[in-house]
Amino acid sequence: MGWRNWQEKLSFLFDAGDIFTGALSKVTYGQLPFDIYSAMGYECMTLGNHEFEYGWEKLLESKQRARFPVLNANIFYKGTDINYGQSYTILEKGGVRIGLIGSMGIEAFKYTINPIHVKELEVRDPIPIVQKWVDQLRSEVDLIVVLTHQNKSAPMQSDKEVDPSAQRGFDEDYAMAGALKGVDVILGGHSDNGLWEPVRHPKTGTLIGITFGQGKYLGYMKLSLNKESKKVDLIDGKLIPVIADRIPPAPRIKSLIDASRANNPQLTEVIGINYKTGFRKYNAESNLGNFMADAIKEGAKSDIGMINPGSIRADLDVGEITVEEIVNIYPFIDKTVTVEIDGKALLELIEYSASLTYGLVQFSGLEIEYDFRKPVGQRLIDATVNGKAIVEMNKYSVSCSSFVAGGGDGFSMLKKGKVLARSEKKQIDYLLDYIRARKDIYLPDIGRQTIHK
Repeated sequence: MGWRNWQEKLSFLFDAGDIFTGALSKVTYGQLPFDIYSAMGYECMTLGNHEFEYGWEKLLESKQRARFPVLNANIFYKGTDINYGQSYTILEKGGVRIGLIGSMGIEAFKYTINPIHVKELEVRDPIPIVQKWVDQLRSEVDLIVVLTHQNKSAPMQSDKEVDPSAQRGFDEDYAMAGALKGVDVILGGHSDNGLWEPVRHPKTGTLIGITFGQGKYLGYMKLSLNKESKKVDLIDGKLIPVIADRIPPAPRIKSLIDASRANNPQLTEVIGINYKTGFRKYNAESNLGNFMADAIKEGAKSDIGMINPGSIRADLDVGEITVEEIVNIYPFIDKTVTVEIDGKALLELIEYSASLTYGLVQFSGLEIEYDFRKPVGQRLIDATVNGKAIVEMNKYSVSCSSFVAGGGDGFSMLKKGKVLARSEKKQIDYLLDYIRARKDIYLPDIGRQTIHK
């Protein structure tokens, strides 16, 4: 998410994290995103959970390419007071000095990062840590900006800005704005929520801005600053749509992307043809989610295949399918794990999915009926496994990513299960093999999960 005083004499461009995503990021271990952001003129960013997608050590290597500060103040090496990232920076331009501090929410770190990727690190409450740096910087700068990566995890849905049911709010940013003293602006990421115009906290006067993420909007915040009193007023604030298909490619950015593709020709391989657009939904069943769950179930030869909706990163267009397109949809390096749980735990898993804490799980092998008019924890009406009623004492095999099997996205019932198999093949390999074996792809219809609203 970018924030710029667009077309103004004095402007700054910031990002609130999660620049690592997609096939080209994956094959370069995040080097390409840093090169692109440097070429675009970004002046500061804070770390997002997806920057740890290839492990904390790889991130240390890749972020050295950034020609701008990469911040985080509240992630530490375990058992020490040594920061993993750079806590703050001071930018000066046109006689204005801005102090910037970066932070990550506890939920974002603990529940949306694969634990093996941050096993040497720990996260701490950001509010007292950020306040410490604010107090230190306040007298030296004209403006304090906090770049955050928090709030509820983002919904992976292309039309989320027009679907209120998929919007995640900005509770943590709002609470932080009310708790911190001396902060002028908070620019948030992670939730992919959006504010069409900035919100000012009534207690502290701190301005909060959030875009919808995924590069769909550029946040514009125009401020006036009295350097003597350090009073900050909002002149204008809005979200500017990024109409990518109408904007000619910037030559430098295009050359970076083209060079990366040329260095990784395996990504351009055509592996099949898709005949029906694949849509993703966060709080509902989707044909793309069903397709991906089918591939995992068949490849792992389990009773049930499951895909957490937060892992589906793009829609699937009609036409030729390339390796790059599928990796853009699922850009993760997780291996596939098959876990055995009893029927009682399976019902608990399904009921947890219905809470929509991390969206509605996409299943293969299950048919489910919910009543979303009922309270969380009481929404499941009926469920069958491959046409048979679930028996609490019976055992069922569930195949999913190693992240989910390890309790990621809150699936603790899988973490308690018995691991039957930990495949050397990654999730993405099962998806690619599934398409290669069929060539002609007709995505399955929805209808496995019936929801009464």
